[in-house]
Amino acid sequence: MQKLHLVMGGRVKDPQGLEFVDLKAIDMVGVFPDYASAEEAWRGAAQKTVDDAEMRYVIVHLHRLLEPNLPSA
Repeated sequence: MQKLHLVMGGRVKDPQGLEFVDLKAIDMVGVFPDYASAEEAWRGAAQKTVDDAEMRYVIVHLHRLLEPNLPSA
């Protein structure tokens, strides 16, 4: 099974949370075929905004959303 990962980020209301301020301004970094390449893209994007506490990048496990009954291993 293909394990797709989405890397995205944007300004959040609270640096401790994941509620984005403006969904239209979300930075869609890309979709990646494995966690390692998604993590590399995440690190690159997050590093660009490291001094801005209100910017947050995340990795979304799309394969878990598309097929939630599959084992996570």
